[in-house]
Amino acid sequence: MRSYSRPLRLTASVLFTLSALSACGQKKAEGPPPGAAMPPPEVAVVTVAPKSLTVTTELPGRLEASRVAQVRARAAGIVLKREFREGSDVKAGTVLFRIDPAPFKATYESSQATVARAEANLAQANLKVQRYKPLVETNAISKQEYDDALTAQKQAAADVATSRAARQTASLNLGYATVTAPISGRVGRAQVTEGALVGVGEATPLATVQQVDPIYVNLTQSSTEVLRLQRALAAGQLTGVGKGQAKVTLLTEDGQTYPHPGKLLFSDLSVDESSGAVTLRAEFPNPDRFLLPGMYVRAQLGQAVNQQAITVPQQAVTRTPGGASVMLVGQDGKVVSQTIKADTAQGDSWVVSEGLKAGDRVIVEGLQKVKPGAPVKAIEWKGPAAAQPASANAAQPASATAAQPATAAQAESKSKSN
Repeated sequence: MRSYSRPLRLTASVLFTLSALSACGQKKAEGPPPGAAMPPPEVAVVTVAPKSLTVTTELPGRLEASRVAQVRARAAGIVLKREFREGSDVKAGTVLFRIDPAPFKATYESSQATVARAEANLAQANLKVQRYKPLVETNAISKQEYDDALTAQKQAAADVATSRAARQTASLNLGYATVTAPISGRVGRAQVTEGALVGVGEATPLATVQQVDPIYVNLTQSSTEVLRLQRALAAGQLTGVGKGQAKVTLLTEDGQTYPHPGKLLFSDLSVDESSGAVTLRAEFPNPDRFLLPGMYVRAQLGQAVNQQAITVPQQAVTRTPGGASVMLVGQDGKVVSQTIKADTAQGDSWVVSEGLKAGDRVIVEGLQKVKPGAPVKAIEWKGPAAAQPASANAAQPASATAAQPATAAQAESKSKSN
């Protein structure tokens, strides 16, 4: 029995191979005949539809503190003590420096004594006038003596006013010996140390306090852009966003978006002669003190609304030295090249100002497979997010097909073992 088993297995293997080859030949014979036309390639298109779009302009700018106060010495003297920590937050009225108050205190006490003497002289002059008044009515004293008493009374009153003014000045100078913060904010480094002589001949700078919450950003926009925007508004192509409705988004130096939105405060009325730009100012909250004065930023400013804006994905636009263009699918299903004007980007799309109209079908995917005049099969573009699941699903049949030869090999190995 064993002598016949091996020839039988070889014969069965040869018959299996011949049947497989004949099946392959039959499949080839069932394929499309030579010279048959290939089906048109599929392309993904988007149908142009106007929509309302806020016209956003990205402008460069610098951050600036909303309030800046230079603390200076208003009284001459020696600095005795610094009462603050550099770089800390202070409130209005917080003591920053103490200047030697001794000379100012002595001047104040002297002026206080001068006021007391002037008030005593005034009291004496008042009593003298009161005594002379009934006497002059009875001609007990002369009219001249009474007039002299009235004049002395007025001079004493003037002396009191002068001495009181001098006392007030002395009091102010004594108060200036204690230097306080004029505003609430963050104080910088101290510009003098203890023992320094300040206030002699000029108001010596002592420190700077800056209020950075809220914080300003000064933006610059070219006068050409301003004129173009104003003409578009006047022609009715754009509509204004309304007073107090202009939204401002801040981009920091590292390209990150600042989480707190801002508001536009004003636009300057004059153009800078050196740069030809107009200055705008926006205000942003800064509760975490993340933004610092002097930082370079970019701001996205919504200045108008385009009620009939046409946008296309950026990948659909081809740019050459001759300009920008897109591929359209015409009514006859053939590809048409169309020149457009797209100078403004909005996110991942281009804003098209000329060359497209509502209803045009713009090819987004499959541009490498088409040329003008060629027929295509248009399908609606699902967007970049929908392309990932499609590619994942397309990978599943490939893996299943790859598993089939392994299964056939296992079956053949199993038959040989038997």
